[in-house]
Amino acid sequence: MRLAIALAMIAGTAAADPVPGAAEALNGLRAQVGGAPLVLSPQLQAAAEAHGRDMVAKGYFDHKGRDGSTIATCVKREGYRYCFAAENIARGQKSLNDVMGGWAMSPGHRKNLLSKEAREFGLARVGTTWVMVLGRSGC
Repeated sequence: MRLAIALAMIAGTAAADPVPGAAEALNGLRAQVGGAPLVLSPQLQAAAEAHGRDMVAKGYFDHKGRDGSTIATCVKREGYRYCFAAENIARGQKSLNDVMGGWAMSPGHRKNLLSKEAREFGLARVGTTWVMVLGRSGC
């Protein structure tokens, strides 16, 4: 019982910091196809971190939160007024290269990474759970 409580506490407070090298990896992929570079958004970063922490803490893996939230809900919670929002999630990859390589090989994930609509992004890692949120505000 104590172990389960300790694990729940660790998962609930798991770090979800910006991933070093994320902008370079993402923009390197986009440059290969002539795509414009994206910049890190504190609001999208916060949305990615929140979703990653929630999945780990509550033991699920889905684009939809346990409270029914969608990517639209998540970015709105952070005050991001979007006209475009997309999310990539992954689990099990141990490095940025692994997760970006996997997303680059998946048609749906690749479409998000290379979207001409996106202008900003956030990428969080909680253990081996990864969440990338891409967006464009205003429009």
